[in-house]
Amino acid sequence: MPLERSTRNRIVEDNLSLVHTCANRFRGRGTEYDDLFQAGCVGLIKAADRFEPERGFAFSTYAVPVILGEIRMLFREGGAVKIGRAMRERAREALRVQSALTEELGREPPLHLLATRLGIDCAQTAELLGVFSPTVPIYSTGADGEERILEIPVNAPDEQITDSIALHQELDGFCERDRDLLILRYYKGFTQSRTAALLGMTQVQISRREKALLMLLRGKLTA
Repeated sequence: MPLERSTRNRIVEDNLSLVHTCANRFRGRGTEYDDLFQAGCVGLIKAADRFEPERGFAFSTYAVPVILGEIRMLFREGGAVKIGRAMRERAREALRVQSALTEELGREPPLHLLATRLGIDCAQTAELLGVFSPTVPIYSTGADGEERILEIPVNAPDEQITDSIALHQELDGFCERDRDLLILRYYKGFTQSRTAALLGMTQVQISRREKALLMLLRGKLTA
């Protein structure tokens, strides 16, 4: 069953960081970041529209492949998002409101304030702001001397990103000390002795607890 509109909008706004995570994976591949982000927002909105929580999946796990699919489509279509006339008109209005707010505040307005002034959510606002962002097409010259848009091979990072999200979700379910132990050991690279000193434990306790937590994580992530 589709989500209610208010719930759908909240999920989109709460998960814009997913779009940034996915878009950042494609930096430096010949397409402007704003275009990557815009395409990712389209994917995020599609995922929210189709998401069915009763199936038991976390939204992030479902949304990431959809977001990545929209971004990869940019490369298949030559790095440009196809923009309709209605969308362009809405984008022009968003830019006018943004300019007025900038003058009013003396600085560029934050996204949420602009979204409120436009009467739409943050994801839609970000999408509109990206409409007129310039793109830089990459061309190659073939044997016949004609220029063609260069096909850029893109590795699909869906699995890596999904695994990372799943890991963070599992870590959030641990108590603070267990979470700190794993963060210190595997994100900050601290030794067991230094971790023990910071957490008020012995090195033996750290070693035993670390082994137990890793086994627990492995079981949850491979279930």
